[in-house]
Amino acid sequence: MERAVYGAVVLAAGSGSRMNTKTAKQYLLLNGKPLIYYALRQFQDSEVEKIVLVVAQGQEDYCRKEIVERYGFTKVCAVVPGGSERYLSVHAGLKALDGIDYVLIHDGARPCVDQDILKRTMEEVARWQACVVGMPVKDTIKIVDEQQMAQKTPDRRMLWQVQTPQAFSYDLIRGAYDKVVASGEQTVTDDAQVLELALGRTSRLIEGSYRNIKVTTPEDLDVAQIFLKNVK
Repeated sequence: MERAVYGAVVLAAGSGSRMNTKTAKQYLLLNGKPLIYYALRQFQDSEVEKIVLVVAQGQEDYCRKEIVERYGFTKVCAVVPGGSERYLSVHAGLKALDGIDYVLIHDGARPCVDQDILKRTMEEVARWQACVVGMPVKDTIKIVDEQQMAQKTPDRRMLWQVQTPQAFSYDLIRGAYDKVVASGEQTVTDDAQVLELALGRTSRLIEGSYRNIKVTTPEDLDVAQIFLKNVK
């Protein structure tokens, strides 16, 4: 049996407006290195063979020189411009990949992903064809109305907070994205949802880590610095 080939789409096209800085959050320094460095380093050191880095329009040359070449990310096979929404950026990344069996889609704003998460994700996607990293929620969740009045309290045991990477058979997720993008759907927030909308298929949830945070606000940056203090 031939060994499966894995690729990755790493997203770094967001503006990071909630960070309240002039610098896009993917370039903010974390312990002396840009935030996007950490996710790329983990994928570089994994069994993934090809990485597509998706960046904001006009930042391709900068990222190629100052991120990819500077830090020796030899597995990055393409740096491509993203779209106005996350799902359009993912679609652009998927189109830049070829010759792979499975793809891991990861938000570059999650710098604390590690080798254990990547290894388990790659094992599980080969088994299930679609899997999503996440963790059970710790807090009670309320469903509210437009006036922020609590309406329902769902069973916490059935709720997970979704993280990335989200991994899929390449042909499966590429076909789903092609269909959703062609339809003009505007409400997609994650990759598993694309699969649900386009094909009516569900994804397997696998445990990631509570450390695998998404850096969205200045407070998140402080926490990530602590988690990554010993990462080279």
